[in-house]
Amino acid sequence: MRGSGWCLWVTGLPGSGKSTVARALLEKLGARGIHAQIVSSDLLRKAVTPTPKYTEEERDMVYGAIVFAAKLLTQNGVNAIIDATGNRRKYRDHARGEIPRFMEAYIRCPMEVCVRRESRRREYAHAPKDIYKRAFAGESATVPGVGVPYEEPLRPEVVVDSDKMNPDECAQKTLESLMRLFY
Repeated sequence: MRGSGWCLWVTGLPGSGKSTVARALLEKLGARGIHAQIVSSDLLRKAVTPTPKYTEEERDMVYGAIVFAAKLLTQNGVNAIIDATGNRRKYRDHARGEIPRFMEAYIRCPMEVCVRRESRRREYAHAPKDIYKRAFAGESATVPGVGVPYEEPLRPEVVVDSDKMNPDECAQKTLESLMRLFY
């Protein structure tokens, strides 16, 4: 089975719905008897950098570790869903270069919707809270899309507009693309 797993990177701005879509997709895959493991940047970051600073160097290290973990999973026949902003294309391009069966899902969402969602987010998987509030108040210069760039994917395999579709619809569209590509 070596090398038979696939990897899907779910990317988008903070608050776009990445984690929600990834969890809904995981359920849909499970209903089809397809096992996958979510690799969460928020959880991995807590293990690798317990007091994160979100510097470029730290992001390079965390996203490098995420790609490494996903590569190991896929090399051992485990499908991986990366749930991470991956604010720079280089992170996602690195994964595409390292993992043979790779696809990218862009959870597109206007900033104002992301801000609204993030302001009422319940804590999930140790995701930081009030990041946009702190960014707009000048207390944080590291929020993707505000203090640091978020580089949209140039050619993702699937794009879902999470402000126009509910999480189940986003997961379904992503599932359909994944099934066409890998099954």
